[in-house]
This record gives sequence, C-alpha cells and structure tokens, in this order.
Amino acid sequence: MHATDAVAIKVQHLSKQYIIGRDRGGMETFREALSRAFTASFRRSAGVAPREEFWALKDLDFEVARGEVVGIIGRNGAGKSTLLKILSRITKPTEGRIEIRGRVASLLEVGTGFHGELTGRENIYLNGAILGMTRAEINRKFDDIVRFAEVEKFIDTPVKHYSSGMYVRLAFAVAAHLDQDILFVDEVLAVGDAEFQRRCINKMRDISRAGRTVLFVSHNATALRNLCSSGILLEDGAIVKRGAIGEVLSEYVGSADLNRKILPDRRSGPNTPAVLTGITVAPIAGVVGDPIRGTGGFAISLEVKVNEPGEIAVFVECYDDNHQCVFSTGSFFENELNGRRLECGYHLFECVIPGNLLNDGIYALDVALLKNRQTIIVSEKAVMSFRVHDDFDIPDGWNWRPVGVIRPQISWRQSVRRPVDQLT
Repeated sequence: MHATDAVAIKVQHLSKQYIIGRDRGGMETFREALSRAFTASFRRSAGVAPREEFWALKDLDFEVARGEVVGIIGRNGAGKSTLLKILSRITKPTEGRIEIRGRVASLLEVGTGFHGELTGRENIYLNGAILGMTRAEINRKFDDIVRFAEVEKFIDTPVKHYSSGMYVRLAFAVAAHLDQDILFVDEVLAVGDAEFQRRCINKMRDISRAGRTVLFVSHNATALRNLCSSGILLEDGAIVKRGAIGEVLSEYVGSADLNRKILPDRRSGPNTPAVLTGITVAPIAGVVGDPIRGTGGFAISLEVKVNEPGEIAVFVECYDDNHQCVFSTGSFFENELNGRRLECGYHLFECVIPGNLLNDGIYALDVALLKNRQTIIVSEKAVMSFRVHDDFDIPDGWNWRPVGVIRPQISWRQSVRRPVDQLT
C-alpha cells in the first residue's frame, strides 16, 4: 500500500474473546441477567471451575486502502466471520480499535438486515434508509436492484416466504446497488447458482473500479483470484500472511503439492463425542508428500478421536476450485462399517479414490463426523486442499488439458465404413 493511498479501514490491536459455553454477543433480557446472577453465586459456592476463555481474534493490525478488494482467507474457525461482524459493528471487540471511513453495507449471512414480515419492496427501502439514503435515491436504484435479484414476480411478497436463493439474491442486490463506500461479503454467495455467483463477482469488480472498497470472505480460490487484488490469511485468530492474493492463496494451501496433514481444530473439547484430529491425501503407491497423478489412485485418510463410545461415521465432500462438488462419500456406504460402534480412542478411516477420475487442478475437502448416521457433531469446511497433476501422456508433448472436472480414461477406435468410390 502506498503512503498516498487514502485509507478506508484501519484496524489496530483488534482482539475478540469469547467464554466457551456462554453467549454474550447480543442483548440480555432481565430474566437472563437475573438467572446469570443467581447461577453465578451458586457456582462460586459450589466451587465450579470458571468457563474456558477462547480468543477468536488476537491482536490484528492492518489497513485497507480505498478501492482495494481484499480476500479474507482461512480455514473454518480461523476468525473470518468474526472479523467481518466486528467491522460491521454487529459484534463488539474485546480489545483494540477500528476506523472506518465511509458508509458500510454488509452481507454476512442470508437475509442480514431483512425483516421477514416485510415484502421485498419494503425491505429495499428499509435497508436504504438504514444506510442514510433518501427515498428519491432509493427510487433511482430500485429497478436495477429488482432486475439483478430476479424477484420481479415476488417483490410484494413477504421475504419470509422466499427461498434461500431468492433471499440471498435480493440481499446481495440491495447491498451492492445502494450507495455504500465499503462492502463486506461473507461466504453467503455459495447459496446462489454459478451464473448468479458470476454476476456477483462482476458487480463487486464494478464496485471496486468505482473507487469503493470490498472485503470478501470465500473458500472459492477462482473467485478470490478473479476479484481480489490482495488478501489476508487468518489462522487461529491471527494474521499469518498479508499481501498479493496469489501469494496469500499459496500460503493458505501450503505448497505446490498440497496433500499434507492438517492439524486438528484446537477448540474441539472432550465433551464432543468425536473430533477430527488429522487428515492426509497420498497416492496409493507412495507416501504423503508425493505428487498425486491423474492416472493413479490416491487415498484419503482421516484420523478421528472418539471421546464417547457409539456409532460414529465420516462423510467427505470434494470440491474443485470453483466450489462445485465433484463427489461425496461416507463410511456408512460401506456395508462392513455401516452401524459399527466405536470405543474411545483414536481410529483411522481410509477410502481410495480411483485413478483416471479427477482432472489436473486443485481440490478441497469438506469433512463431517456423524453420530448414529443422522446427527452432525463436527463439520469442517475446506479442511485441506490437494493438487492433482496430469500430463495426459500426449506423445508429441502437445500442451493440452481436457475441459471438465473429471478425466475418465476413454478408448477410441476408428474404421473405414465404406470406400470413397462406393459413395453415391
């Protein structure tokens, strides 16, 4: 950032602490306050140990220039959403200070700022008024908002009846079209389809070209590269990398070969029936760290610590860098493992992905742990990434990559159906 650039956001020594097991983020009713005071004295007299402290963010310092588009990157629980909530003044910081110069619009979760009983039309005017716009200013933007959201037929319907896709389309359209100086967008765009996501990316690019500032949280590497000029990588609530978006993404995935073990989420405690403690991806005829080739199979290994005996299963979803699901699989699909009871201790789940399946590229894994095949007890989004390498064995070295996510091995034959002199 150049010294001459105008600063839109300045964050100094920002920290956020939570007490695990309590929720003090919002307003407290009189009954809740009375109950808390009563139970606090009871806990003191009973000698109950204090609740555990957790720092979601710790000592963050950074600046964002006006017109800069910054990608906020990090694994589940890294502090990305907490940061945006503090910057949006939804949550108060525990320590530190922030300076924001300009009018802010936020899209942090589906329907942020919407009133379910009001119609789409009424919510547009309500959100505009909250941003300090006059009715005349909103009128000038109204048709563009409705057209972008594609909700013309339902604009006078209460938004509580909207589907999640309609909800997020209208919420983004309002946030993006009203005259804000700074736009905060969380992973909520994943709710929309591919075409809507493309339009959102283009709209945010237009916003930045107009000199406005965007902070964008996403796991979609392609969207981050296409939209953002720089990035911030968060890990355990701290900034571990700040710089050009390509450099930050490279740091996030770890190296050119991404099939590496990921440390467990430190916040998982003994009260959780089971926790994910490790994950690796490695070629069948190799070890962790060896490149994964498109023609060869590879294994996904999940280490799970069981704290409470019971039926525990794992579920894996694989995504490409456009955040499109490529395949999913789970241990409960295997008859031998379906319904199996696990005792306390460490257990290893493994599955083999066949060769000639995935195209050359980068992929990410979501992992969930289920109890009794119906209750999700752990959900880790983009817990790790890996790279598939493929030269497609082109004999003359022609640099060519098939289009698509999969690359099945397909056999071709050619034969002469009829000689030319027999054609009439």
